[in-house]
Parts: sequence; C-alpha cells; structure tokens
Amino acid sequence: MIQLHKPLAFFDLETTGLDITNDRIVEIAIIKLLPDGSSLTYEKRVNPEIEISEESSKIHGITNEMIKDAPTFADIAEEVAAFIGDADLAGYNSNKFDIPVLAEEFLRAGNNFDVSARQFVDVQNIFHKMEQRTLAAAYQFYCNKELENAHSALADIEATKDVFLAQLDKYENLEKDISFLADFSRQGSNKILDFAGRVALNSDGEVIYNFGKHKGKTIREVNEEEPGYYGWMLNANFPLYTKEVLRREMEKIKDENKLSGATSGNASQKPQVKRKKEPQDNLSMDEKIAALKAKFGK
Repeated sequence: MIQLHKPLAFFDLETTGLDITNDRIVEIAIIKLLPDGSSLTYEKRVNPEIEISEESSKIHGITNEMIKDAPTFADIAEEVAAFIGDADLAGYNSNKFDIPVLAEEFLRAGNNFDVSARQFVDVQNIFHKMEQRTLAAAYQFYCNKELENAHSALADIEATKDVFLAQLDKYENLEKDISFLADFSRQGSNKILDFAGRVALNSDGEVIYNFGKHKGKTIREVNEEEPGYYGWMLNANFPLYTKEVLRREMEKIKDENKLSGATSGNASQKPQVKRKKEPQDNLSMDEKIAALKAKFGK
C-alpha cells in the first residue's frame, strides 16, 4: 500500500462535451485517500448552464432534464475546494482533460482554488506506458474484474482507484511516492504549466510556448520578436487557465524589464565631463580680480 504524506484525491468528471475551454461539468465524483488509509467520497450532479450534447448524453447517460434543477458549479465551488483541501490530484486521463476542465470551472466561478501547488498522477499515462489499454481493459487486466456501469463518474473513478493500487502492487519499479508517480505519469520531456499543453517549462526551467509556429521558444523571446502574439492568445479561444499562466509570466517579464531598465538606467547615466583646467584656476582670489580688471580695462 502506498504511504501518503498528504491526501490523494481521485476524481472524475462527466461533461457536456470534450472542449476544455467551452464545455462544462455535469457530474463530479471524488474519492479522497487519507494518509491513515481511510477514504472519503464526494459525488454531485451539476447544472452546466449550457446544453449537454447528444453524443455526451449517450456516453454518460445524463440528460438536460436530469440536471435542470441541480446546483451550478459556482454554487458548489467552495464545497468542492474544501473537500479536496490540500490533496494531490489523480484520475484517468486527468492531466489532459479532467484537471484543465476543473481549473476552468474554478476560474469561471471566481474561486481561487490553486491547482498548480499540487502533484498530478494520471493513471492512464501509467497504464499506457506499461500496457497500452483502455480503462475497462485496465480494470480487467489489473483487477481481473469486469467494469460494470462504465461512464458513471463514481463507477469509473472507483475502477481508476483500484487500477492505480493494483499497478503499484504489480510493478516493482514504480516507487510508492506521489512525486515520482506524478513525474512518471507526465507525458513529454517538458513540464506542462497550463494542463492544455500550450505553455511549458523547458529543460533550462524557462517558460516556453509548446505549440504552433513558436513551439520551443521562450515567452520572453517571442514577446521581443512578435509582441502581438501574446495579445492574440488572450483574445483567441484558449482555456482561461492557459491565459492566466501567460498573464503571470508576462507580468514577471514586465517586472524584470522594469528592474533591468532602472538598473541599466543608473549605470548608463552620462558621467560628468571634467572642465579643462584653465591657467587662472591656480590663481588666488585677489589675482583673479586683478586679472579680470585688466581684461575689461577697469
């Protein structure tokens, strides 16, 4: 069994669709494992305030009629944040979908729940690196059980939790440490900063764009080459959290530029030019007066 130093919250979301930026949560389920081995469960249907797509309803079975009287995410944001507390987060495909969607909902609700100060364990990434299968196959492979009631949020996350614990028992090279597992379940060499994968840290610890024509370039470098690119991203259809990460980095760059400008400004002040020493500079005051009288004929 894994030794936890802080709680680990497994969670799963059912949503109106698959668009991280625009789709909303219709159901959330959380199982929080505590360091003492006990667990707590939270489950709630949510009114997304937009229509659930027909395709999504066919998958999770939740219709618009079923959630029309449910609370909105803004109504439950504080209780969700309180339930998760300081826990690290885990899920199935959670790094790519559930965590960014949750971050969007918290920002949309005006809640300052900080997802960046946590470790993220993506059970799907561990599974794909080890076996390359789906959740149902993973449940069968690791737990020797058939996954019933698939795409119910609570059933899916129960299976995810069981698969994760079975993975730890099966693979001796998987350290039972959340920091190791978060790093192992991360995809790619760059550390993603915004969950959607648009902004990342390179091997030198610099914030870079991780997509498009400027992929691999630092935010600072692109800002110097093409200042309008940042504004384009803020106005384009990117997730709110991606834009928030960019804003923080740009504010940091602006502050550093101001400090650098002030420092270089002081250093670059023109030194006072020394006046060429004139012969009369060595004269006494009386001699200078006499010299002036002689010059002007006084």
